[in-house]
Amino acid sequence: MNEEQKEEFTVAGDDLLAKVKELIKAGNARKIMIKNEADEIIIEFPLTVGAIGAVLVPVLAAVGTIAALVAKCTIVVVKRS
Repeated sequence: MNEEQKEEFTVAGDDLLAKVKELIKAGNARKIMIKNEADEIIIEFPLTVGAIGAVLVPVLAAVGTIAALVAKCTIVVVKRS
């Protein structure tokens, strides 16, 4: 069975990058989406099993930029079940 499980977190822009790093480090996320206050997806990126270090640098840079621009956002995490 290949069911997806979604989990949502509402965070302040200041906490966005730290929360995304925490979710990546947990290792069970398949995809992460970040939505703005209007519930529109700003960025969506898949996390493959082998995605580490240098591969994630551009993604984390983009997340850092988004964090500077939003006051509050929602992180949607699609996990393997």
